Amino acid sequence: MFVYVLRRIFYTIPIALGVTLVCFALIHLAPGDPLSAVIPEGASPEMVAQIRVAYGFDQPLPVQYLKWLGHVVTGDFGTSIMTRRSVLSEVIPAIGNTLTLASAAVVFGFVLGCLFGIVSGYVAGTPTDRAVTAASITGVSIPHYWLGMVLIVIFAVNLNMLPATGMGEGGSGSFGFGWDSLQYLILPALTLSVIPAGIIARSVRGTIAEVRKQDYMQTLYAKGLPDRRVFVHVIKNALPAVLAVMGLQVAQLLGGSILVETVFAWPGTGFLLNNAIFTRDLPMLQGTILVLAMFFVMINLLVDILQTAVDPRIKRA
Repeated sequence: MFVYVLRRIFYTIPIALGVTLVCFALIHLAPGDPLSAVIPEGASPEMVAQIRVAYGFDQPLPVQYLKWLGHVVTGDFGTSIMTRRSVLSEVIPAIGNTLTLASAAVVFGFVLGCLFGIVSGYVAGTPTDRAVTAASITGVSIPHYWLGMVLIVIFAVNLNMLPATGMGEGGSGSFGFGWDSLQYLILPALTLSVIPAGIIARSVRGTIAEVRKQDYMQTLYAKGLPDRRVFVHVIKNALPAVLAVMGLQVAQLLGGSILVETVFAWPGTGFLLNNAIFTRDLPMLQGTILVLAMFFVMINLLVDILQTAVDPRIKRA
């Protein structure tokens, strides 16, 4: 197990380097001048050249990448073009807010997805199974932003039960676990959890149905094990596949919440990315995307390790 974990960590290093290269290349290949937001109108060519030198845009792209990577390794993600503040000082609070939202969405999505998936898997082929399948497909097909606006209209405007936007009256720094803060979390978390719940439900349903068809399930019943014990065996054998899907969905929630955070004005990385895109804040874009990508890599590594702990056969594959 220890050797397997070390091997997986070793494999992660070139993946992380590849992520930094792709992140840097995609941002610089985007059309437009990233310094257009800070170059004043009517600026002389000499002033434009000085600004490019100050931001390091006068160097060739390979040199820019190596310098940027060297700063990133030391924890320096650069300075925001728009706010003139450290990128890391802006990204860290945003990451915390996104993790708060993603954690709540994971709980909703995992609980609902597993519950409906287990029920559907145990009654495969019945009207209940078809109803759960239809609900899952509908959930996966609904756009985040549309569902968010519908929930705002219903629960915030018409029923006046929950706040529409924001993270609390005191801002993100005062968010806690009291109702005054949690009520701001319910609508965006529900909106963000619908697609993962549908995907997890379909995955759990298929895995449960497949496990119950195996020959050893009949052996367990023949030995006289009660349904409760057989259920434990079913869940244990289905868990590795469920963990893989769950890990991908957690990583997807961290990077795919930009529209939800924009609709609900939630001050997370998605909201930060949206502002950086419209203002062409290149250092902020690079820093935020890189942090999210590294989270994705680390979550996949953690899922691999958890899968091995649950099913030791994986490390021998």
